[in-house]
Amino acid sequence: MITLRQATVADLPAINDIYNHFILHSAITFDVKPWDMSRRTDWFNQMQQNGQYTVLVALKDNLVIGFAYNSAYNPKAAFCLSTEVTIYKAPECTIKGVGRALYKRLLAELKARDYHRAYALITVPNEASNKLHQQLGFTQVGLMSQVGEKMGKFHDVALYEKAL
Repeated sequence: MITLRQATVADLPAINDIYNHFILHSAITFDVKPWDMSRRTDWFNQMQQNGQYTVLVALKDNLVIGFAYNSAYNPKAAFCLSTEVTIYKAPECTIKGVGRALYKRLLAELKARDYHRAYALITVPNEASNKLHQQLGFTQVGLMSQVGEKMGKFHDVALYEKAL
């Protein structure tokens, strides 16, 4: 059984391990250097202080197997009712439906906070992520070609949008 809940400071090492895996082994994130715990703690504190952002974790047997959060889509004031959503699943987790469960909970919380649109940026190719977003009602509204360079290669990024 998977449990979903708000993240706590105690979850930060696991969140950081998951994220750092993707920094080191993929182009899913365009960060190129692993985050240390000081940076992760600062990030979490900023998320908590904002009041409009949520960080969720999925747990199996009290171990974090995934996390999802929302953040500013753009810092300019007119974008305040739009938000970027992000999700990561532990690379060793083989449980199906973790991402869907996290996103459903996150999207419900965003609707309750009166967000107007949710946006996701997906490095392509990533068929699993494309499929998940489409199944949850996101539509691809753009493609930024060769927008980021990582691991010696330029990568395209798809922009997905969901009306809330």
